[in-house]
Amino acid sequence: MTTDTKSAHITPVGGNVFVDLGFDPSEAAALQANSNRIIAGKIAIKEQLMTELAQWVVTNKLRQADAARLLGITRPRVSDVINKKTPNFTIDALVDMLSRIGKRVTFTVA
Repeated sequence: MTTDTKSAHITPVGGNVFVDLGFDPSEAAALQANSNRIIAGKIAIKEQLMTELAQWVVTNKLRQADAARLLGITRPRVSDVINKKTPNFTIDALVDMLSRIGKRVTFTVA
């Protein structure tokens, strides 16, 4: 028995997955705009959390290896935080790192 692992269709870069799923073009555009807004909001939250972590490293004059040990992550992951590689982290993971260094994270829902 074999399993077909080929994708039937891949949405091209810059394409609209909602159009590909069969939504009316105007509805697809609205769905894509909403999706992009949500993604941008999540990226902004991650960047803010990463900025706090990076500032902590600088303020405490830590080497990345020392920061990694205190944060409970690897040195390359510290580099990813400092360089704001947002796709590599969840918000939860970043909040956990901040908690490990005694920083309290609060959210406001508007």
